[in-house]
Amino acid sequence: MKLSNIYEIVLFVTLILLQTLLLNRITLFGIVTPVFYIYFLLKLPVGRNLYFVIFSAFLMGLIIDIFFNTPGMNAAAITIVAAFRKSIMGLFFEREGYDDFVPGMNTAVGPFVRFTIFMVLLHLTLLFFIESFTLFNLKNTLLRIVTSSIVTIPLIIGFDSLIFRRKPSEQ
Repeated sequence: MKLSNIYEIVLFVTLILLQTLLLNRITLFGIVTPVFYIYFLLKLPVGRNLYFVIFSAFLMGLIIDIFFNTPGMNAAAITIVAAFRKSIMGLFFEREGYDDFVPGMNTAVGPFVRFTIFMVLLHLTLLFFIESFTLFNLKNTLLRIVTSSIVTIPLIIGFDSLIFRRKPSEQ
């Protein structure tokens, strides 16, 4: 088994545990919830098989749904985002030497930040509209999307900056 596969399994399990045991218990003012498990999709290599990405995203969402009794909401939102992941990456990153590329703060700061913002906003928009399933309380849904994004994006960028530091020769 390749080291990258072991890293992905460890990341998958760690993010599920972090989301279910800690982050879903944090709710500020009843509207802000950090949604950190999307980080898994951000850190997969670009050349990863589309079916693997979609299946692993669905599995992650399903496990989180099981823990929090939300019937398919997280699974649906993250699966849709996973299906469009490679196309979205093409908007933010150059395509040369693309297959082995793993986005992160250590490779391309600006594109990774923009990619993270876009993916988190897309995921939270899908998640909260699936959860509310109505446009009746649109103001509250939009407020939840914006405030949860304001908490989630710096959390992801900060975590990636701490874990994947640049080598001294690159600074």
